[in-house]
Amino acid sequence: MRLRLRPTLRLRLTLLNGVLLVGAGAILVLLAWLLVRDALRPTDELLPGTTVVLADGRSLDAAQWQRQLVDAASTELLVKGLVALLAISVVGVAGAYAVAGRALRPLHQVTATARRLGETTLDQRIGYSGADDEVAELAKTFDAMLDRIAAAFEAQKRFVANASHELRTPLAVMRTEIDVTLSDDEADAAEYRRMATVVRDASERANGLVDALLVLARSEAQAGRRLGRRAECDLAAGTANALSAVRREVERIKLRVQTSLAPAPVVGDPGLLDRLAGNLIENAVRYNHLHGRLWVRTGSDGCRSWLVVGNTGFEVDQADVPGLFEPFRRGGRERTGARGSGLGLSIVRAVCDAHGGTVKVVAQPGGGLEVTVTLPAAEAAPAVTADRPAAGR
Repeated sequence: MRLRLRPTLRLRLTLLNGVLLVGAGAILVLLAWLLVRDALRPTDELLPGTTVVLADGRSLDAAQWQRQLVDAASTELLVKGLVALLAISVVGVAGAYAVAGRALRPLHQVTATARRLGETTLDQRIGYSGADDEVAELAKTFDAMLDRIAAAFEAQKRFVANASHELRTPLAVMRTEIDVTLSDDEADAAEYRRMATVVRDASERANGLVDALLVLARSEAQAGRRLGRRAECDLAAGTANALSAVRREVERIKLRVQTSLAPAPVVGDPGLLDRLAGNLIENAVRYNHLHGRLWVRTGSDGCRSWLVVGNTGFEVDQADVPGLFEPFRRGGRERTGARGSGLGLSIVRAVCDAHGGTVKVVAQPGGGLEVTVTLPAAEAAPAVTADRPAAGR
């Protein structure tokens, strides 16, 4: 096999250092050689024809003696200078190779760590403790990236586990009801009707969960990317439609509704924006209590448009608010049997991210939450029709 020299970063740094070192040394030797030839002129102040008597008794013309002296000194300086340059170059290149290897050691650690990474080794880190330089910054950045990947991986595993649990529950209910009813030889039409009602409710819950998962996936897929569908719409109109959809439930638990729906024009995916308003209104009603309050406001200042939805309800600690955005968390509780899929605020955050907006949740004294969604106004984000449909996953 033919040996091929890899142009590694270490080798390139060594060669660069060697070239600079040899070049600087050669310039110094050349300058010294020129200075010696110009400085060794002792006979310039003597009269022409002056002779010089050497130690061996010979007599030489002063000019001839000066030429011999300059030639001998120049030759000796050039030979010794080149030898010294060669020795310094060898030592310098070897030292540069060793120093470059030591400086680039964290890069090898990054490579080795990346090769070892897997599902069971996401806890490994570089842990660089050297000088605070660019390599240390790279190592710290890589460690921080691993922290984010590990957190996302754990969140994904929890999401899959929770989604499996949530989907398994209605399916188990349907199968149990069907098996029990079919095994009862004395079951009559009323029993079959009851079984059908239970199966229908369970299937609706499963269908709602699947729809919510699809919306969440669609919203997250468009976060940080160009929206596949962009049109000008009004948050106030979507909010009014969402309030109409929950009117019966509002009347059933006798909520007091306060609205201030000023125009709030935005540009984005109308379907996702309608789901955002619908999820906020549905959550505000679902987690409210009898004779509670619900307040909704929309507005715009030309640069930003906002939607504020607040409700009374059970108390929530402000420290628990970030957890409300995690999938399958219902009012700070995980899978407690409450109604809903637990994806409402997760979808709201994903839709906000996809539209370049923000969402803020504040726990209310005495119970309940107030959610504020802020999006770029239509004047700041003109509508543009995409060339292709939104990508899902």
